[in-house]
Amino acid sequence: MIYFVASTAFFIGGLVIIHWLHNQYHLDIVVEPTPPPQHAPLISVCIPARDEERNIRTCVEAMLAQDYPNFEVIVLDDRSTDSTPEILDNLAKVWNLRKVVGSDLSSGWAGKPHALSQASAIARGEWFCFVDSDTFITREALSSCYSKAIETNADLFTIMTFQVTGSFWEKVVMPLVLTALSVGFSPRKVNDPKRKDAIANGQFILIKRSVYDAIGGHESVKNSIVEDKAIAEQVKWKGYRLIVADGTRIARTRMYTSLPEMWEGWTKNIYLGLREQNALILLGVFGALLAVLAAFFLPLWPLLGIFWFLQDGAWMAAAVIVESFLLWSFLLLVRAQSLLKLEIPAWYALTTPLGAAVFGAMMFASAWKVISRTGVTWKGRVYTQQ
Repeated sequence: MIYFVASTAFFIGGLVIIHWLHNQYHLDIVVEPTPPPQHAPLISVCIPARDEERNIRTCVEAMLAQDYPNFEVIVLDDRSTDSTPEILDNLAKVWNLRKVVGSDLSSGWAGKPHALSQASAIARGEWFCFVDSDTFITREALSSCYSKAIETNADLFTIMTFQVTGSFWEKVVMPLVLTALSVGFSPRKVNDPKRKDAIANGQFILIKRSVYDAIGGHESVKNSIVEDKAIAEQVKWKGYRLIVADGTRIARTRMYTSLPEMWEGWTKNIYLGLREQNALILLGVFGALLAVLAAFFLPLWPLLGIFWFLQDGAWMAAAVIVESFLLWSFLLLVRAQSLLKLEIPAWYALTTPLGAAVFGAMMFASAWKVISRTGVTWKGRVYTQQ
């Protein structure tokens, strides 16, 4: 009886948790492709680039082809050691592109805030648009985002871009990471001016120059690698309007292309989240345990039920088998729906235990880096706990 009761409790709890996890991401504000606005103040697009030879050409050419009538593009080469500088030089010969060679990293600064601070210092626009090198936008993106920012009275307007996945490991791990992020950061709470919740997506941020200057620019968050979240907090906590919107129709991003890249990138991001809020370390460890247990127990659950049934478990064993298959079916259904939204074949839902195991391992590794104060490496630079 105790096995049957435990199985039933796990079944009911599993249904509740799976449903809750997959119903937290509500992007009520959607950016649709729109024509250029009649009033078009100068927008300065600032793109930081450090060893981005794989993406920089596509990113910059897409930005230079915008239908918005009044903008400039500034690319800050942040001491790249690959062919990024040569690519930018070639682009500058053909396009109206302002390429700037960044200075050495100053003491007390993280890399990206340092790069964007230099780019914004020479920008002339009434609005700044910060775009990552791995983000590729449609021709209408700048016009559409500016119009929606005006419509929503935003001082800082940011979008969630469509996440492109190419390799096997991207399709296995990235969807689960995105689901976890949707739990941690609710767009509805971020868009509510009465709440302190603040987040921005550094892949695309549009901010009024006056507001940027008022909060102290990137110098106010100079030691933060998660500078987008830090900037969003500065904006919202000082009384300005922060809006996060669905921009999947006008912007696409491919963050990583392999398991080693994902491991380095996401352990860095998770580490920084846990480092900045130490109270979350226990929650992070618990989440990692939950992911690993789910990864290994879920596949065993129906097998244990079948073994019990063959050992004369009778109707209770049969009930355990049914419960396990019903929960599996529900999980596969909701995972398949999530995958299809990312243009990933539905059968990748079968890899959920594998992805959960990798995600759990990343959580454990990040928590250990915080506890041991070993820090992380990103773009050839080492960042340790302050």
